[in-house]
Parts: sequence; C-alpha cells; structure tokens
Amino acid sequence: MIAPFSIPSPDYSWQVLELNLFGWQLNIHTYALWILLGIILAVIITSRRLTKRGAEPGIVLDIALWAVPLGIIGARFYHVFTHPNDYFAGQEWWKIFAIWEGGNAIYGALIGGAVGVLIACRITGLRFLSFADALAPGLLVAQAVGRLGNWFNHELFGSPTDLPWGLEIEYTNPAWPQGLPEGTLFHPTFLYEIIWNLAGVAVILLLERKGGLRWGKAFGIYLIWYGLGRSFLESIRVDPSEMLFGIRSNVWASFAAVLIGIILIIVQSRRHTGLEPSVFAPGREWKRPDAVVDSDEIESESDSLDDGVESENAPESAATSPGRSSSV
Repeated sequence: MIAPFSIPSPDYSWQVLELNLFGWQLNIHTYALWILLGIILAVIITSRRLTKRGAEPGIVLDIALWAVPLGIIGARFYHVFTHPNDYFAGQEWWKIFAIWEGGNAIYGALIGGAVGVLIACRITGLRFLSFADALAPGLLVAQAVGRLGNWFNHELFGSPTDLPWGLEIEYTNPAWPQGLPEGTLFHPTFLYEIIWNLAGVAVILLLERKGGLRWGKAFGIYLIWYGLGRSFLESIRVDPSEMLFGIRSNVWASFAAVLIGIILIIVQSRRHTGLEPSVFAPGREWKRPDAVVDSDEIESESDSLDDGVESENAPESAATSPGRSSSV
C-alpha cells in the first residue's frame, strides 16, 4: 500500500560510503556522519551560548573532550544491556563493541555524557548546571540530526499506519513484523522525533526570553520535553526491547527523565530566586583579556615615571625655604 505522501527509505547504497585511500578500503557509515554532524552543531550552539554568558571562548571543546567519548561509551553499553538477547545469547562476545553495526541509546549517551561533563567542569571551573542550560537547545538539535541516521539505516520505525505520510520499509528488512503483508507502511518515528526536538528548541528559547531559565532550569525543561516525546514514540515502535511490567525499558527511562526535570526545576526555583552571577564556580571566574583593570590593583608605566620624577625633585623642593622668594 503506497500512500500519496509516503516517505521512501533511502537506497541501501547510501548506508555506507566506500573510499579507496592508497589501496586501503575505508567504509564510512552514513549513520555515523549524521551523529558527528549533530555533535558539531551542538558544540557550536553551546559555545555561542556559553560565550554570551561570560565563559571563555572555546571552553566547550575542553568539555567535549570528556563528554563525547564517555557519551558514546554510555550510549553503546546502555543499548547492549537493554537488548541482552542480541548480545548474551550465544553471540560472539566482541559484538558488544561492534558499534559500527548500529545500536546506540540516547539515555545511555546522556548518562555517560553527564559523567564527562562533571569531570570537565571540575577541571575548567564551570558550573555543571550552567553548562547544562547552555547545552539544552544544542542537544535537541543534535538528537534531531542524529535521527536521520536511523532513516538511512531503515531502523526504529513505528507501528503500521494508514496515514498518508507512512514510511516505506522493504519487506526483507530483518525488523519487519511477522504477519504483516508486503507494502505495509509504518509510522516515521524518526521524523516525529525530529519535529518534536526542533519544537523543543523553540520552546526553550522562548521561555528563556521570558523567564531567564538559569540555575539548571533550561536543562530541566529539556528533560521534561524530551522525556514526554520519547515516551510516546517508544510506545509505537516495533523493534524488540526489554520489557518491565509490560512497558518498554526506554519508556520507563523517559518517565524518569520527566520526573528528574520536574524535581530539578522545583528545587532550583526554591534554592535560587535571583540571577545567576556567573557560569563559573566562585573563585574560578575567567577574566577577558581586554577587561578594564582597576587602577588601584596595577600601576601604569606613566604612573611609575611620574613617581620617579617626583622623587628626583623632592630634595630640591625640600631645600627651598617656604619663606624664601625667588628673584625675577
């Protein structure tokens, strides 16, 4: 069944780009390129937001050096442990690390990335929640871009649908639900999440203009927004997942994200009612190179020269009696 506005899946040839470099065959997975593009956009957006808030330009790279690798590790291992039958049912053990075959979980990336950010913030002096606030919109952009990788991989699609924008999936796909006739269309969950995430960016930016959203509140909005959307999208997906009390594990994780976001906003609203003084922890502030220097702290060269002249003239002035007048 082909609907008038159905979404075709990209040709399989687009999944891997083959490059021949000096006789070496290099395979670049399109999925990885979309994830990399999302990371780059998140870094750029976060850097601009941090700089406007008084952070040192480029400091986001110091954070990314910790957050990105740990986020990738967390994403992989979260996926592995929430899909045990794919890795612990007699399969080769090294498949656990075969990230190029697909299988990453955003909640694992958030956990691993958060650990990396905590470590980097301790090193750089940034406040963890201040960085999280600056990251929130960029993180949603990265997740939206990364979902295009799922589209190229023909994976993580939703349940069957009669809607005109259903997603076309080949009948030979290993994830094809048994019993469905060839030509069935599916909910394009990748597209739904892209739209939801970009809408979340607009919501955060709008709320920031009206209320500030500092002290971790913007990140709290992110957790609530993403958790709500993801809980729905997970419920209509057809790929296998671990179930707990009849609910997919990632739905439970989404509920946890919403709860954490609500608690974060409530606690921080009560704890901090004023403006956030700095994105740096007390005593770790960064001073701009062109910042105006207090004249009481540093003496200028002209001041030193004036002092020298005064000291040279001091004996002569002292030798002159106050009552002595000079002749004309």
